[in-house]
Amino acid sequence: MLPESLSEFPVAAALNQNHSSAITGGHAERGELTILIDPAAIVDVCRFLKNEQQFIRLSSITAVDWYPADPRFEVVYHLHSLSRKLRVRLKCAISETQGELDSVISVWRAADWYEREIFDLFGIRFRNHPNLKRLLLPEDWEGYPLRKDYPIHGYKYSYKDE
Repeated sequence: MLPESLSEFPVAAALNQNHSSAITGGHAERGELTILIDPAAIVDVCRFLKNEQQFIRLSSITAVDWYPADPRFEVVYHLHSLSRKLRVRLKCAISETQGELDSVISVWRAADWYEREIFDLFGIRFRNHPNLKRLLLPEDWEGYPLRKDYPIHGYKYSYKDE
């Protein structure tokens, strides 16, 4: 449900009118709009914002590890409407046990490497991604180094195993 304070933002009002069940919360600070989205609806919401609200540019996708909180992860989408000179931030909370989210590559092809980077560094999987494999680290790398519970010096490698 959209917080009452966000109804003054035309983008939030339009999203609330068309996808109210997808909104789980939101806030605005310093004029920057953040809308919390149900992970199951992320593709539909993004498609609506691109096609109906002219957010044609996906600026970035990133993730945050809130360990030990549950849900542990937050996937953050930064969208930009060039024609309307607007920006909006979408956030999806993902539990560690769930650990996956639908890919938005069908909406913005630019999501490809962002999603691969998040998978590589956080271990969050993106369903329906056509090429979800490590981007920065070797394929045989153990673990996900941007998780807060990842050992500071990495996993110990034993030379005796060679």
